[in-house]
Amino acid sequence: MKEIINSQKAPAPIGPYSQAVKSGNTLYVSGQIPIDQSTGNLIEGSIEEETEQVMMNLSYILEEAGLSFEHVLKCSIFVSSMDNFARINDVYGKYFQKNPPARETVEVSKLPKGVNVEISCIATF
Repeated sequence: MKEIINSQKAPAPIGPYSQAVKSGNTLYVSGQIPIDQSTGNLIEGSIEEETEQVMMNLSYILEEAGLSFEHVLKCSIFVSSMDNFARINDVYGKYFQKNPPARETVEVSKLPKGVNVEISCIATF
């Protein structure tokens, strides 16, 4: 069994996928990119601003499911350049000050809409 989770505060999916899917005690959150749902625009400022928007989008979806970053077990971070790793990590780290989740960070050749960072996560209830 699965339950689809959709937050009106986070960007609507731009393809055939759900923002998140709950199965049992686990929530699988799709990769989020720096789109501001209130304007529909990509955040195209600094990598810190992009990462902040991605984390906010994740938080909106987690919140819709009744969870927070404390419930996150694992994150996957996709970046357009590892040169931005430290700056992304600084923003990301603010959301996981205590008992951070497992994660991987991978440099990829391209991300949707030409963004510089995309993050997905898995959380538990």
